[in-house]
Formats: sequence, structure tokens, C-alpha cells
Amino acid sequence: MANLGCGCPGSMARIIEREETVTTETTAKPQSQLRQWPVQLRLLNPAAGYFENADLMIAADCVPFAYGGFHAEFLRGKIVIIFCPKLDADLDEYVDKLAEIFSRHAIRSITIVHMEVPCCSGTTWVVEKALEKSGKTIPVTDKTITIQGTVL
Repeated sequence: MANLGCGCPGSMARIIEREETVTTETTAKPQSQLRQWPVQLRLLNPAAGYFENADLMIAADCVPFAYGGFHAEFLRGKIVIIFCPKLDADLDEYVDKLAEIFSRHAIRSITIVHMEVPCCSGTTWVVEKALEKSGKTIPVTDKTITIQGTVL
């Protein structure tokens, strides 16, 4: 592996080889499963009613682009929260905001989906710290997506 100026192997440029798939006009277009707006953690209002009795999908920003089945397999029936643990400036702010969401609402479950690159594990760290701070016990499922677009 070449020495990257930034030091993060997740930033290494890669080509992802894919077989071309043929679609026809009769192929149904997938439906968006998005149930609320906004989705970016920094923009969310912790008091928003859509959090009450919700199943949350907390995803790293890159996941929906890397995993083609994101809407159908992960987002359906969930409230989505996205952020980037590498590029977003203040992860402590995110811990505080998620802790407030968890504290204010009855959250049924949390699904975390992040990429396999090392910096993306920060997604799980933020959620764990927020749960700790909120004092709540909420069932958590943690999924990892590969650069090639598969679930580990």
C-alpha cells in the first residue's frame, strides 16, 4: 500500500470492477423508503415527532452509494440519520445530539450501517457514546458494508 498523505487507508483511490447489468423498460424503479426530512444529523431537531417509537437507521454518509439495496434492505420502515465520522468536524456534538434524541423519545431499535474502512468505525463509537450518555438501553444492530458493495 502506498503512503497516503492523510494516513487513512480508507482514502486510497480504488477502481471497483463490476459486470454491466442489463435492465429493461419493464423493470420497476425502486421506491424511496425515506420517511422524514432532513436526514443529516447536524440538521435534525431532537424534538421532532418522527423520533417517537421509531426504529432508527444511523448510517455513514457513503453507505447508500456503496450498497445498492440500501433503501429496500436497511431503510424501509426506519427513520434515517446520516453523518461522516471522518469529515464532520465535531463528533462530540453528534454524541450530545444523539443522546438528546435517545433521552427524549422511546426508540425501539437502532441499526448502524457503516463502511469497512477504519475511519468509518467512528459511526459505531458515536452511537455507543450517545447511548452511554443517555442512560438508555436500546437494541443495536451493527452492519458493515464493503467497498465492493456487499454486507459483511
